[in-house]
Amino acid sequence: MSFEFYNSFDVSSKAYQASEEALQECKDVLNQIEQLREFNQLRVIKAFQNAKISASDFQFSTGYGYNDSSRDLIEQIFSELFGAEKALVRMQFSSGTHVLAVMLKAILRPHDKFLIVSGEVYDTLHATLGINQTGDHGSLKDMFIEYDQLELLPDGTIDYNSLEQKLINSEISYKAIYIQRSRGYTLRPALTNENIARITGIVKRYSPASLILVDNCYGELVEEAEPLQFGADLIAGSLIKNPGGGIAVCGGYIAGRADLVELCAEQMHAPGVGSEIGPSLGFSRLIAQGIFMAPQVVANALKIAVHAAALFHNQGYTVEPLPHAKRGDIVQTIIFGNPQNLISFCEAVQFVAPVDSQFTPIPSAMPGYDCDIIMASGSFTQGSSIELSADAPLRYPYAVFLQGGLNFEYGRLACMLALDKIWQEA
Repeated sequence: MSFEFYNSFDVSSKAYQASEEALQECKDVLNQIEQLREFNQLRVIKAFQNAKISASDFQFSTGYGYNDSSRDLIEQIFSELFGAEKALVRMQFSSGTHVLAVMLKAILRPHDKFLIVSGEVYDTLHATLGINQTGDHGSLKDMFIEYDQLELLPDGTIDYNSLEQKLINSEISYKAIYIQRSRGYTLRPALTNENIARITGIVKRYSPASLILVDNCYGELVEEAEPLQFGADLIAGSLIKNPGGGIAVCGGYIAGRADLVELCAEQMHAPGVGSEIGPSLGFSRLIAQGIFMAPQVVANALKIAVHAAALFHNQGYTVEPLPHAKRGDIVQTIIFGNPQNLISFCEAVQFVAPVDSQFTPIPSAMPGYDCDIIMASGSFTQGSSIELSADAPLRYPYAVFLQGGLNFEYGRLACMLALDKIWQEA
C-alpha cells in the first residue's frame, strides 16, 4: 500500500519510511511466519477432516448438554491438533485465569506442594495461589496447598541448574511442576517448546512422578507443535486468545492426559458427571470457526509483533524479543522508560481499533494489580487479546505489552501513529 493511503490517517512520511525499513529488515522472518501459517493451517484442516464434523452437528444444545456432538467433535479436533489424549473445550470458562484455577485445583490435593519454575506468575493468578491473601476465598492456600518458586537467572531465562539441584536435594516430592509459557507483566522471554522440553527432561529424570502443567496462553500455534509433544502432561489456555481466532466469543480449554483432563472436568462441573455435561448453547460453530481460522490470525499477530520490534528497536528502544529472535508467544514488549511515551503508544492502538476508536485509554486501578494499569483494546469480544491490544502497568521501566491483531494492517498503522505521537511530544 502506498504512503498516500496511510497519510489519510495522518501518518507522517518519516514514520512510514521507518516502517518500510523495518519490514525490509525483517523480510526473512516474515517469510518464516508465512511458512508456519501454512503448516499449521494444513494441520487444522486435517484435524477437521478426521473429525468429520457436519453442519448438522452445530446444534443448540441446552440443559445438561448430554450427547452434544458438536462439543465432542470440537474436543476431538483440539486433541488431535495439540497432540492430546483428550481435550476439554468449553464455553463456560470465563477467562484464562478461570481455566488455570480449575486445572490447579483439579490436580492438587490438601498438603500437596508444587513448584513454579518460570518465575513470577500473572498478577491475576495471585489470588488463586493465596498470595497476600486476607480472609478465606477458596484459594490453594486455603486448601493447605503450598508452592515453591524457582527464580529466573538475571537475563530472565530459566535456571536449569537450580531446577536440577532443587529436584535432587528436595526433601519433599512435588506433586506438580508448573510452567507459565508467556511472560505476563515481566520482561523475561517467553518459553519456546525447546525450553519446555529441557524442563520436562530434567523433571522426568529427577522427579518422574511429578505432573507437568503448562499455562499455554498466548503460545498456541506460534510453533509447529505444542508442549504436550515435548513432555507436558496438561496444557491450558483461553479461547479469546490464540485458539479462538478472534471468532470465539468466550471459553477455554484443557488438554493432555485423558485421566487428568477428566479430573479437570469434574472440578469444573461435579464429581461423577465430568465431561459428560456442559451444553454448547449454540456456541460450537463459533469455536469451530475460530480454531479453523486461528493459524491465519496468529500469523498476523506474529507479523505485527516482529514489525513493532524492528520499528522501535531501530529508534533506540529496548524490545523483547528482538525482531529476529525465536518466539514462544505473540506478545511484544517495548520499554519506553517514561509514562508519557507508554500512554501515547496505547492511545495509538486504541485509535486504530474497529470498536471504541473514539475513546482514549486512561490509566486506572484494576483488581489484582498493585499499580494503575492502562489498557487499549477496541475489540469485538471483551477482553480478547488475540485482537490487537496493548496494556501496561504504570511502573518503571514503563514497558508496554503489545499482542494480537486480526490483520496486519491495523497493527502496522498503530505503530506508525504511536511513533509520530512520541516524536511530536519530544
